[in-house]
Amino acid sequence: MATKLLWLSLLILNLLLHMSNAEESATTKRSNPKPTTDFIKSSCKETRYPVACVQSLSAYASKIRQSEEELVTTALAVSVSKTRSCASFLKKMEKVKGMKVKEYNAVRDCIENMDDSVERLNQSVKELDLLGKPKGKDFRWHMSNIQTWVSAAITDQDTCLDGFDGLHLGANFKAAIKPRVLDASQLTSNALALVNRFASKYRTTQTP
Repeated sequence: MATKLLWLSLLILNLLLHMSNAEESATTKRSNPKPTTDFIKSSCKETRYPVACVQSLSAYASKIRQSEEELVTTALAVSVSKTRSCASFLKKMEKVKGMKVKEYNAVRDCIENMDDSVERLNQSVKELDLLGKPKGKDFRWHMSNIQTWVSAAITDQDTCLDGFDGLHLGANFKAAIKPRVLDASQLTSNALALVNRFASKYRTTQTP
């Protein structure tokens, strides 16, 4: 009899603990809802390639939330990653045998441009880390540097694309490379738009 009572007591205790944990879990979910992408979607409307913008940033919604600075930081990081990936692909293409001289030269020039682009984007990320809390002229100076470097990165990417468009290269050759450069270029363009948006919002809040 005592054994049955002990077993029944343990069963009831386990049931109560389960109910308590279930209630706590439900409360946690209500108090910490899954971050939405509404802020990202709204911000991306001001970019040149809004669909690519949303697709590239949505996975980071929990980090970005409603932060303008986190949005810019993430957009730049995504741009760096995509541009670096493109440069790595081009370096592999460079080693492919059977390329014509003009194709090889186009790849070499593009590698140089994409490497330069990665360097400039990395500079902009480092500069963004120096912002801290917005402080008058220092903030504007840092933002100006970021805008300059991201713009230069876009110029590097455009120069790479122009090199392919200016030559009569094989369709398969272009199809293997051009989409990757375009993807990097679009994300970098979007990053610049978000940087400009961030800078503009700060200037607006500082206007007497």
